[in-house]
Amino acid sequence: MSAPATERVLCALTDIPDGQSKGFPAAPGAFIGLFAIRRGDRVWVYVNSCPHIGVPLDPVPDRFLDRKGEHVICSTHGARFRVEDGFCTTGPCQGDSLEAVPHRIDDQGRVLVAQDAGL
Repeated sequence: MSAPATERVLCALTDIPDGQSKGFPAAPGAFIGLFAIRRGDRVWVYVNSCPHIGVPLDPVPDRFLDRKGEHVICSTHGARFRVEDGFCTTGPCQGDSLEAVPHRIDDQGRVLVAQDAGL
């Protein structure tokens, strides 16, 4: 079954390993992708762009978290962001936040975002 025309499917919740993150390509016509972090049945979705200089956060695909899985890390300059709200706690963009993306998990266990998320 497909998503409503106003939404796009990022993945199934089970495609994101518990306690880890996963990146997704940009929406058609966009340049910036998204990423999601899963902890149990909870998911947070953010735009994959550091608020400091706009670079993607991941040094390699799907690697957005520190070794302990506690914070999102910018691979360019080491800024640290809280998973729960994207707030930067250390680094050159301290006090700024990642751009959160509204999302939902449907009854099929799929993570959905707005069609234009990340534009």
